[in-house]
Amino acid sequence: MTRRAVHAGTPWRLDRRGHTAAVDVDAYLRGLVEAVLFTRPGERLHRPDFGTGLDRLVFAPAGDELARTAQALVHGSLQQWLGDLVRIEEVTVEAAEARLDVRVTYVPLGIGSESAGRQVLAVSNELGSAP
Repeated sequence: MTRRAVHAGTPWRLDRRGHTAAVDVDAYLRGLVEAVLFTRPGERLHRPDFGTGLDRLVFAPAGDELARTAQALVHGSLQQWLGDLVRIEEVTVEAAEARLDVRVTYVPLGIGSESAGRQVLAVSNELGSAP
C-alpha cells in the first residue's frame, strides 16, 4: 500500500477548520521553490543568505546581462537551498523593459511525489507590481 505524504502548506496557512493546512508533496515543493524565489537575502533572521532577491532585479536595466545574472542567481539559490529535495532541470529568464519572466523546471527527488515527473513554475513581475 502506498502512503500519500502530507506536509504543512508553504507558506504556512490555516485550512477551513482553523488547522494547519496540509498539502501533498508537489504543492509543498512548489511552495518551497516560490519561497526561495520571492525571499530577499537578509529577510530571514537566522538564514541571512536565504533567497534570491529576484524582485530587486526588476529595477535593473533590462537585457541579456540581466537575464544571465538572474538565471545564475536563481539556479544557484535553488540548488543551495533545495538541492536535496529537487533536481533543477532548467532555469530560463527573459528580461524586457520593466518585466522579468522566470521559468523553473525541476524534478522532485525521493519517494512520495504524486507526479514523479517534471514540474514547471513560471513567474513574472512588472516594475511596480507585487510578486
